[in-house]
Amino acid sequence: MNHRFQRLAARLPIIRLIANQQALALHHITAGFVYSQILQACVQLNLFSLLEKGPLSAAQLAGQTGLKGEGLQTLLKAAASLQLIDRLDDDLWGLGQLGTATLAYPGISAMVDHHALLYKDLVDPVALLSERKSTHLSAYWPYAQGTSNPDAAARYSALMADSLAIISTHILDACSLRHARCLIDVGGGSGAFAAAAIARHPQLKAIVADLPEVVTSAEAQRRAGATPSLSFAAVNVFKQSLPAGADVVSLVRILHDHDDDKALMIVRAVRRAMKEGGQLLVAEPLANTAGAEAIGHGYFGMYLWAMASGRPRTVAEIGQLLRAGGFSDVKEHRSNVPALVRVISATANSVKNY
Repeated sequence: MNHRFQRLAARLPIIRLIANQQALALHHITAGFVYSQILQACVQLNLFSLLEKGPLSAAQLAGQTGLKGEGLQTLLKAAASLQLIDRLDDDLWGLGQLGTATLAYPGISAMVDHHALLYKDLVDPVALLSERKSTHLSAYWPYAQGTSNPDAAARYSALMADSLAIISTHILDACSLRHARCLIDVGGGSGAFAAAAIARHPQLKAIVADLPEVVTSAEAQRRAGATPSLSFAAVNVFKQSLPAGADVVSLVRILHDHDDDKALMIVRAVRRAMKEGGQLLVAEPLANTAGAEAIGHGYFGMYLWAMASGRPRTVAEIGQLLRAGGFSDVKEHRSNVPALVRVISATANSVKNY
């Protein structure tokens, strides 16, 4: 806090490096919304797809995006500064490293568009945090409030299916299902993860248990028709019993969407549907992930608050939840990308305290 020390720190070689890193980190926090809107503009203009086949000039991009002049130049330079695109010469632009990654996973662009709702809720963050109430984001996820409708179900199921393409591989790499025969994916939407599991392990029979309006969606029915060993069960886990007979049950990004009381109800419902020795698989981003702390309590903390349901949890908190729900032998499996998803397994025990 001392200005004299700050001036000294800016001149001394080693301390100057630390001071510059801190200044840069603080600036990135301050400018974060601007960076996100640069990405939003690129997605809205379909910029990455336009550059997928090869570099284009600003004039060519203007003709295809409708954005012209200094506005287009400002966006192109800004996107290049974030490694979303590359400036190859004075007037030639190509895909950048992060733009390529965005294009490779459709779920990223879908989430970028979806964040417009979150940003509306964050216009006044103190007001948002003053109480948990209905928001633009909570209206998008009505199931979290105990209500839903077919249109909303189709909308959020499509978003989740797109984003699951990013993490399904990491989950299946972390915890193999090669010895499993029947998988129940609770809250599995239109079956994206279950279908990925079957593709990896053809011996699997998979059942997706979700709300009636979700499992009857056109996408769910299309996926069931394309994968004979995949079926759907219409279940409200808070009111009805889950199908029995699975040796593995998965909760992929389910628990963090729910407050503690409902999360425990879900875990206990899973335990009631399983035989002793069955395996529960929990996969979601967790709080206090080394190197990704801001994703847990920062991003997901604020997102789930705005959603008016759920919270990010640590490994220890997930363990407590699973043990209270009738599981033991809780352990974490190595994830290739723990910032996106961490994987925890637990065994259904014989204690009837759930």
